[in-house]
Amino acid sequence: EAQLVESGGGLVQPGESLTLSCTASGFDFERWAMSWVRQRPGQGLEWVAAIASHSRNLYYSDSVKGRFTISRDNAANTMYLQLNSLKTEDTGMYYCATRPNPDFWVPEFDYWGQGTQVTVSS
Repeated sequence: EAQLVESGGGLVQPGESLTLSCTASGFDFERWAMSWVRQRPGQGLEWVAAIASHSRNLYYSDSVKGRFTISRDNAANTMYLQLNSLKTEDTGMYYCATRPNPDFWVPEFDYWGQGTQVTVSS
């Protein structure tokens, strides 16, 4: 059974940075594309970024393009999300998610982590 554990969230001020991590187990990590999905207060789930199995393809939503960077270390079974130039509207719970597919096509996932909270406030 695939398991995903996020970490790295916290409270930061606008303009600051954070790095989120997602550690995976229970599946062949290097063969599956991975994504980050967030849920802002009072809103639904919003896909943020995705990375193909061997990092060939990276995908970003328009709301984070140019500020967030997704990456992965297949040897460590870990995916990252570098969040730069954070805005108050980036506040939310951030989840990693995946499905057994080597690339990202649509934001539909079979496995989710428990989430890590990011709060951007002055």
